[in-house]
Amino acid sequence: MTTSASVPTEGAISRDGGVTDRLVNANERYAAAFSDPGMDARPVLHVAVVACMDARLDLHAALGLELGDCHTIRNAGGVVTDDVIRSLTISQRKLGTRSVVLIHHTGCGLEAITEDFRTELEMEVGQRPAWAVEAFRDVDQDVRQSMQRVRTSPFLLHTDDVRGFVFDVKTGLLREIDPA
Repeated sequence: MTTSASVPTEGAISRDGGVTDRLVNANERYAAAFSDPGMDARPVLHVAVVACMDARLDLHAALGLELGDCHTIRNAGGVVTDDVIRSLTISQRKLGTRSVVLIHHTGCGLEAITEDFRTELEMEVGQRPAWAVEAFRDVDQDVRQSMQRVRTSPFLLHTDDVRGFVFDVKTGLLREIDPA
């Protein structure tokens, strides 16, 4: 597998604006060959995937997904927060999704920090963040907690097909978590 991390970066990042210019240039090349796929925002498979933002997770490749198949919601840890519930509610009520797949992963950075991170930020910037870090020690238990948050949300119409997994970053395999 080739990633941008494994490709020599000499000349890949412009001196003018850094990595953002690289991304904008890549978009210009993409747009030059782009044709409207004729889709709307409703996912073909009626599924929303909630996953960690970790750069090692290529969700579409790992799950055999194509453009338009799913809604993808990502955040640090892949945890179900109020904002994830907001996105899932819109996904279900306005865009027709019925299934929810939750994906955490091995070696997550949230296992290495604690809620004290908020205090550290407060000491540094003079203001305590309103959000929780959602750090955890047990990835399986955190997947269970996320499944429970989805299943008990009063805002979601479809809570019967909610499944949680841990993605192994060394093997690429998903391991399903029993909700009990």
